[in-house]
Amino acid sequence: MDLSQSHFALFGLPETFALDLAQLERARLAVQAQVHPDRFAAGTDRDKRLAMQWAAQANAAYLVLKNPVQRAAYLCERRAVPVQAENNTAMPTDFLMQQMQWRETLDALRDAQDAAGLHALRAEIQAQRTQRIAAIAQALDVDNAPHAAAGQVRALLFIDRLTEELRRAADALPQHPD
Repeated sequence: MDLSQSHFALFGLPETFALDLAQLERARLAVQAQVHPDRFAAGTDRDKRLAMQWAAQANAAYLVLKNPVQRAAYLCERRAVPVQAENNTAMPTDFLMQQMQWRETLDALRDAQDAAGLHALRAEIQAQRTQRIAAIAQALDVDNAPHAAAGQVRALLFIDRLTEELRRAADALPQHPD
Protein backbone atom coordinates (compact mmCIF):
# COMPACT_ATOMS: atom_id res chain seq x y z
CA MET A 1 0.00 0.00 0.00
CA ASP A 2 1.10 3.50 -0.78
CA LEU A 3 0.37 6.01 1.98
CA SER A 4 0.45 8.87 -0.53
CA GLN A 5 -2.30 7.55 -2.79
CA SER A 6 -5.69 9.22 -3.01
CA HIS A 7 -8.57 8.12 -0.83
CA PHE A 8 -10.30 6.74 -3.92
CA ALA A 9 -7.24 4.78 -5.05
CA LEU A 10 -6.83 3.39 -1.55
CA PHE A 11 -10.23 1.73 -1.92
CA GLY A 12 -9.95 0.99 -5.64
CA LEU A 13 -12.82 3.32 -6.48
CA PRO A 14 -13.26 5.77 -9.35
CA GLU A 15 -12.50 9.37 -8.42
CA THR A 16 -16.06 10.64 -8.78
CA PHE A 17 -18.53 12.37 -6.50
CA ALA A 18 -21.25 9.83 -7.22
CA LEU A 19 -20.29 6.92 -5.05
CA ASP A 20 -21.94 3.61 -4.25
CA LEU A 21 -21.79 3.62 -0.45
CA ALA A 22 -22.25 -0.16 -0.28
CA GLN A 23 -19.25 -0.56 -2.59
CA LEU A 24 -17.28 1.87 -0.41
CA GLU A 25 -18.16 -0.18 2.68
CA ARG A 26 -17.06 -3.43 1.00
CA ALA A 27 -13.80 -1.80 -0.08
CA ARG A 28 -13.24 -0.45 3.44
CA LEU A 29 -13.68 -3.90 4.93
CA ALA A 30 -11.28 -5.41 2.39
CA VAL A 31 -8.63 -2.76 3.08
CA GLN A 32 -9.10 -3.10 6.83
CA ALA A 33 -8.59 -6.86 6.53
CA GLN A 34 -5.28 -6.22 4.75
CA VAL A 35 -3.90 -3.56 7.06
CA HIS A 36 -5.40 -4.32 10.45
CA PRO A 37 -2.59 -4.03 13.01
CA ASP A 38 -3.46 -7.44 14.50
CA ARG A 39 -2.22 -9.05 11.27
CA PHE A 40 1.22 -7.62 12.02
CA ALA A 41 1.38 -8.46 15.73
CA ALA A 42 4.32 -10.81 15.15
CA GLY A 43 6.03 -8.43 12.71
CA THR A 44 8.85 -6.00 13.23
CA ASP A 45 8.30 -2.65 14.94
CA ARG A 46 8.46 -1.05 11.50
CA ASP A 47 5.75 -3.41 10.17
CA LYS A 48 3.56 -2.64 13.16
CA ARG A 49 4.05 1.10 12.73
CA LEU A 50 3.22 0.93 9.01
CA ALA A 51 0.14 -1.15 9.72
CA MET A 52 -1.06 1.46 12.20
CA GLN A 53 -0.45 4.22 9.65
CA TRP A 54 -2.31 2.32 6.93
CA ALA A 55 -5.22 1.59 9.25
CA ALA A 56 -5.41 5.23 10.33
CA GLN A 57 -5.28 6.43 6.71
CA ALA A 58 -7.96 3.95 5.70
CA ASN A 59 -10.22 5.12 8.54
CA ALA A 60 -9.70 8.79 7.71
CA ALA A 61 -10.22 8.19 3.98
CA TYR A 62 -13.41 6.24 4.65
CA LEU A 63 -14.87 9.03 6.80
CA VAL A 64 -14.14 11.62 4.09
CA LEU A 65 -15.58 9.54 1.25
CA LYS A 66 -18.67 8.51 3.22
CA ASN A 67 -19.71 12.12 3.87
CA PRO A 68 -20.93 13.90 0.70
CA VAL A 69 -19.81 17.35 1.84
CA GLN A 70 -16.33 16.15 2.80
CA ARG A 71 -16.10 14.02 -0.36
CA ALA A 72 -16.97 17.03 -2.52
CA ALA A 73 -14.46 19.24 -0.71
CA TYR A 74 -11.79 16.54 -1.12
CA LEU A 75 -12.50 16.27 -4.86
CA CYS A 76 -12.35 20.05 -5.25
CA GLU A 77 -9.01 20.07 -3.45
CA ARG A 78 -7.70 17.27 -5.68
CA ARG A 79 -8.71 19.40 -8.67
CA ALA A 80 -6.73 22.36 -7.32
CA VAL A 81 -9.80 24.31 -6.16
CA PRO A 82 -9.84 24.27 -2.36
CA VAL A 83 -13.22 25.12 -0.83
CA GLN A 84 -11.64 27.52 1.71
CA ALA A 85 -14.86 27.70 3.71
CA GLU A 86 -13.14 29.32 6.67
CA ASN A 87 -12.01 32.39 4.72
CA ASN A 88 -14.27 32.44 1.65
CA THR A 89 -17.81 33.00 2.81
CA ALA A 90 -18.96 34.90 -0.27
CA MET A 91 -22.35 33.60 -1.37
CA PRO A 92 -24.79 34.63 -4.06
CA THR A 93 -27.29 37.23 -2.85
CA ASP A 94 -30.29 34.95 -3.37
CA PHE A 95 -28.74 32.29 -1.13
CA LEU A 96 -27.93 34.85 1.56
CA MET A 97 -31.51 36.11 1.42
CA GLN A 98 -32.76 32.53 1.72
CA GLN A 99 -30.50 31.99 4.74
CA MET A 100 -31.87 35.11 6.42
CA GLN A 101 -35.44 33.99 5.74
CA TRP A 102 -34.78 30.51 7.13
CA ARG A 103 -33.14 31.94 10.25
CA GLU A 104 -36.04 34.35 10.85
CA THR A 105 -38.49 31.48 10.39
CA LEU A 106 -36.46 29.31 12.76
CA ASP A 107 -36.46 32.04 15.40
CA ALA A 108 -40.24 32.52 15.08
CA LEU A 109 -40.91 28.76 15.23
CA ARG A 110 -38.59 28.37 18.21
CA ASP A 111 -40.35 31.21 20.05
CA ALA A 112 -43.76 29.71 19.24
CA GLN A 113 -42.54 26.22 20.19
CA ASP A 114 -44.03 25.01 16.91
CA ALA A 115 -42.81 21.43 16.40
CA ALA A 116 -44.78 20.94 13.19
CA GLY A 117 -43.39 24.17 11.77
CA LEU A 118 -39.83 23.14 12.68
CA HIS A 119 -40.42 19.81 10.96
CA ALA A 120 -41.72 21.54 7.83
CA LEU A 121 -38.79 23.95 7.79
CA ARG A 122 -36.37 21.06 8.17
CA ALA A 123 -38.02 19.28 5.20
CA GLU A 124 -37.66 22.45 3.10
CA ILE A 125 -34.00 22.81 4.01
CA GLN A 126 -33.31 19.12 3.38
CA ALA A 127 -34.85 19.49 -0.10
CA GLN A 128 -32.46 22.38 -0.73
CA ARG A 129 -29.57 20.22 0.51
CA THR A 130 -30.56 17.43 -1.88
CA GLN A 131 -30.61 19.90 -4.77
CA ARG A 132 -27.17 21.21 -3.83
CA ILE A 133 -25.75 17.68 -3.68
CA ALA A 134 -27.16 16.99 -7.15
CA ALA A 135 -25.55 20.23 -8.38
CA ILE A 136 -22.21 19.09 -6.95
CA ALA A 137 -22.49 15.75 -8.73
CA GLN A 138 -23.23 17.58 -11.99
CA ALA A 139 -20.37 20.04 -11.48
CA LEU A 140 -17.76 17.42 -10.57
CA ASP A 141 -18.77 14.32 -12.52
CA VAL A 142 -20.28 15.82 -15.68
CA ASP A 143 -19.20 19.43 -16.18
CA ASN A 144 -15.68 19.24 -14.69
CA ALA A 145 -16.42 22.51 -12.90
CA PRO A 146 -14.72 22.32 -9.50
CA HIS A 147 -15.18 26.07 -8.89
CA ALA A 148 -18.96 25.64 -9.14
CA ALA A 149 -18.77 22.59 -6.89
CA ALA A 150 -16.72 24.50 -4.29
CA GLY A 151 -19.42 27.18 -4.13
CA GLN A 152 -22.06 24.51 -3.61
CA VAL A 153 -19.97 22.93 -0.84
CA ARG A 154 -19.75 26.28 0.95
CA ALA A 155 -23.55 26.59 0.68
CA LEU A 156 -23.96 23.06 2.06
CA LEU A 157 -21.83 23.95 5.06
CA PHE A 158 -24.25 26.82 5.83
CA ILE A 159 -27.21 24.47 5.33
CA ASP A 160 -25.70 21.82 7.59
CA ARG A 161 -25.12 24.36 10.37
CA LEU A 162 -28.71 25.56 10.07
CA THR A 163 -29.96 21.96 10.10
CA GLU A 164 -28.06 21.38 13.33
CA GLU A 165 -29.67 24.51 14.84
CA LEU A 166 -33.06 23.17 13.76
CA ARG A 167 -32.33 19.84 15.43
CA ARG A 168 -31.34 21.57 18.66
CA ALA A 169 -34.47 23.75 18.55
CA ALA A 170 -36.69 20.70 18.06
CA ASP A 171 -34.89 18.81 20.84
CA ALA A 172 -35.41 21.76 23.22
CA LEU A 173 -39.19 21.71 22.79
CA PRO A 174 -41.18 20.30 25.67
CA GLN A 175 -42.23 16.72 24.98
CA HIS A 176 -45.96 16.17 24.97
CA PRO A 177 -47.27 12.72 25.94
CA ASP A 178 -49.35 11.12 23.22
